[in-house]
Amino acid sequence: MEIFLFILIILIASILQTSTGFGFSILATPFLLLLFEPREAIQINLILSLIISAVLFSKIKKDTDFEVLKRFAIGSAAGLPIGIAIFLLLDISWLKLAVSLIILLLTILLMANFRVKETRRRDYSASGLSGIMTTSIGMPGPPLLLYFSGTDTQKERLRGTTLAFYLFIYSSSLVFQIIFAGTNKTIWLSSLYALPLVLLGLYFGQILFVKINQRFFKVFTYIILIFTGIYLLVESVR
Repeated sequence: MEIFLFILIILIASILQTSTGFGFSILATPFLLLLFEPREAIQINLILSLIISAVLFSKIKKDTDFEVLKRFAIGSAAGLPIGIAIFLLLDISWLKLAVSLIILLLTILLMANFRVKETRRRDYSASGLSGIMTTSIGMPGPPLLLYFSGTDTQKERLRGTTLAFYLFIYSSSLVFQIIFAGTNKTIWLSSLYALPLVLLGLYFGQILFVKINQRFFKVFTYIILIFTGIYLLVESVR
């Protein structure tokens, strides 16, 4: 059952990441925490997410906003050490609770037609939160997804810019995790076993991306965020 669940998690999360630009860590990390200890779940997620981003980068480069990407890299760099400190010092249940409440609150604001203007300062703030969440729980997506959704960013620009940003944030976070939290054989073997599933997910995700219109994309985004927030909330109080 654990092997089947692992296969299902990686395959679905890979399809979602490729078709939307954000889904792997949001979907995979909470469920990987059911199968692995926190350090293992987070590092497996970081390794596989980095592979996905690297494979897709040449295809999405034309959709990338490089000025925003530069600000994201700077902002997230400030958040990385804060995130690893939180991971090492804070109990994982409290971390899940905080993340779940943030996701649910901001998703409700977006569904209520909350809007925010995209500015340089907000680029730095959103990416700083992303950096914190990547080294602490392996999930850089929610702050950027919520920010881009609030500014009505087109799905191509969202996918291109976030995937390019993930190349930086995932590799940097993995280095932080290995240095400060350590690593083990289980992490790297599990990542190796998951690689064929990731490649299969990339193929199906590309097919799905061209079939998703902007309205469905937004509704699907809300569903994923609400599901993740509720799941993390339930897990944190169990």
